[in-house]
Parts: sequence; C-alpha cells; structure tokens
Amino acid sequence: MFKTMKQLFASKNKDLRKRIYFTLGALMIFILGTAIRVPGTKDLTSNLGFLELINTMGGGALKNFSIFALGVMPYITASIIIQLLQLDIIPYFSELAKQGHTGRQKINQITRYMGIIFSFIEGYAFAFAFIGKSGDPMKYLYIATVLTAGTAFLLWLGDQISQKGIGNGISMIIMAGIIATLPQMFITAFQGLVTFGDLQTTILGITKFALFALVYFVIVIGVIFVQESERRIPIQYANKSTSAYGANQSFMPIKINTAGVVPVIFASSLMAVPGIISGFINKEGFTLFVQKYLTYTTPVGFLIYVIFIFFFAYFYTFIQFKPEEFAKNLQQNGGYIPGIKPGEETEKHISKVLSRLTILGAVFLVVIAGLPILFSKFTTLPTSVSIGGTGLLIVVGVALETYKQLEGSLLTRNYKKGYSRR
Repeated sequence: MFKTMKQLFASKNKDLRKRIYFTLGALMIFILGTAIRVPGTKDLTSNLGFLELINTMGGGALKNFSIFALGVMPYITASIIIQLLQLDIIPYFSELAKQGHTGRQKINQITRYMGIIFSFIEGYAFAFAFIGKSGDPMKYLYIATVLTAGTAFLLWLGDQISQKGIGNGISMIIMAGIIATLPQMFITAFQGLVTFGDLQTTILGITKFALFALVYFVIVIGVIFVQESERRIPIQYANKSTSAYGANQSFMPIKINTAGVVPVIFASSLMAVPGIISGFINKEGFTLFVQKYLTYTTPVGFLIYVIFIFFFAYFYTFIQFKPEEFAKNLQQNGGYIPGIKPGEETEKHISKVLSRLTILGAVFLVVIAGLPILFSKFTTLPTSVSIGGTGLLIVVGVALETYKQLEGSLLTRNYKKGYSRR
C-alpha cells in the first residue's frame, strides 16, 4: 500500500493525481449538498426505523431532509430490477444484455430513466409521510420535484466521477455518505460512554470507549478478510499440457460473499413494506401486529429478516453466477475441472461448491446486518451509534475495489514504460 502511495505522488503520475483531486472535489459538493434543506421543510426528529439505511448511505441527508435526501437509492433499486428483468423475464432486456457495449448503454439509459421515476414516487411518498395532512398536493409535488432533481444531479455527478475521477461514481458517492456520518457517530459514542466525574468513573468510561473503537476496528478487519476470501476451482484446458503449464494452472475464483449487500437491501425493503402499508391504512390492530411481529427489532421479525437474507443470498448468487452457463462455456472452450466430467457433472459440482459458499456468505451477511440491531438492544447508546451494519460492508467493498483500480492503473503505467524501453 505504501509503495502504491509513493508511486502515486511521483511526478510522472500527475494526471492520476488530478483525477483523485477531481473525485475529492465532487464528493465535497455532495457532502455540502446534504446540509442544504429542502425549502419549507425542517429536520426529521422522529425515528427513521427502516429508512435509517437510506439516511446512512446519504450521509444523514434524509434526517436533514436535504435536497439529496433520496440519495442514489432510487437508481440502485432500478438497477436491481433491471438485472432481474434480464433473466428471460422480458425478452427485450435479455436481448439487450447479449448485444455487448451497445446493449449495456441502452440498459444503463433505461435504468437511469427508471431511477428518476422511482425518485419522484419516493419523493412524493416521503413528503406525504413526513409533512402529513397539513400540506397540500402542490407542496407535495414541489418537494417531490426538488428531491427528484437532487437525485438526478447525483447521478450526473456520479457519471463525472466515473469519467474524470477514479472508481465507480455512484459507489463513491454512497461510500462518501457513509463515511461522513462516522465522525459524529464516534463523538456521540464518546459522549454516551465517558462521564467526567471522579477519576474512577472517567477512566472506566474511557476504557469502554477504547473497547468500542477496538471492536469496530476488528470488525472492519474481519469484513476485509471475508470480502477478499475466495474458493479457487482449478481448470485445465485440453490444448495445454499439465506438466508444461502446471505452475501456471488456470483457476476460477468464487468469492464467499458473491451477492454483496444486495440480499440485505432486498430483505430490508421487504421488511419495510408492512410498515408503509400500516402508515397508509392507519388501523390500530394492523399497526400493533406489524410492530409486534414484522419489525426486525422483535424476535419474530428478526427471524423473518434472517430468512429473507438467506433466501436472497441464494437467489442473487445463482443469478450472478450461472453454473449451467459456465459449464457449457467451459466445455465449448475445451476446458474441464480435473476429476470432474464436462457437462452436467461440472454443473452439479459448481452448484454444490456455490451452495456451500453461499451458506457462509449468508451467515456473514446476517452477522453484519444483525450486529447494529443487537447492539442497540443491549446498550443504552443512541440508535445513531452502531457496530457493523450494511454501511460498513459497502465502505469496505468500495474502498477495496477503488484501491485495486488505482493499483492496477499504476502497474499498467509501469509495465508500458518498461516495455517501451526495450
């Protein structure tokens, strides 16, 4: 890492540093925008509940009811839906997925339009939910328009980061929003754990805070370890000799957490539906039922939440990694897994390995997603203070991908320089 940083600040990589500065400047604009409140509204003082994830990913913008209150979540939702539609559900999207670069451009354009539509719908719903019946339709429409414009601007800003900066622009904006909430979280934790009185009480409080920071750091290390862990399946090709190429044998890497944070987002969205319905119908009996059984802060609700995460982990993993398609392509290219017959046997073997890895990945997601819930249950600290959580998983994943991209760019430059001298 230190070698990469040293290379980065070398004079020959001035253009790469400009890209980094551009990215930092764009993210600063986003952070400043989270503090600009929608005109005619005020901060939300009520508990956000299932919307806390959106608030965290937006750098606290939803709590401030700022112009970036929706963040890029409508676009993320649209992206997930478009991915599902490509699974032969709608032939048009399946055909686009097979058209290479041109198809990807069309899919990306459709995704953005769908994201804008979702942002308007969500903006209108938020305006109605948080302002209440005291507002009028025109005010709801005004707020929805402002929030939609904020999301549209963030999508444009993300494109600028992708083209002129480093990393994936949308991912960088999400990561910046989560990181922006960390300083305030640690300040709140310090204020809640450390009480300045007699010497013994002060030392005990400081010890608790140090333990909190240590546990948080250990969890970060654990997340990095799991995110980078993978199972490597050896692959041999018929036109390559094992003795000649044994030292450089090909392999197929399968990550433990192939699905990423998508299962948690899906599960959180489904758990939020009953709460939204109860808010609209406003029936006391149904509201009590939802609060008792369908919120993940209750034992039954938490169990349902865990089941959803496992289900979507399997569902999304096998969508992303198709064993049948992989086995077919491998056989067509003259490849095989040593000791496994090509074709159906290879498909079964890959499915078996993927299923076992998905169990580990799903358990990991349950632990990470469940830690903040359990932490808030057994501590007296505010809900804004948490350990683990989906946000941490996103930050670690984006940071690792961005670092790899930066490192790869530096290696490519050095390789080209060394090659040109020959």
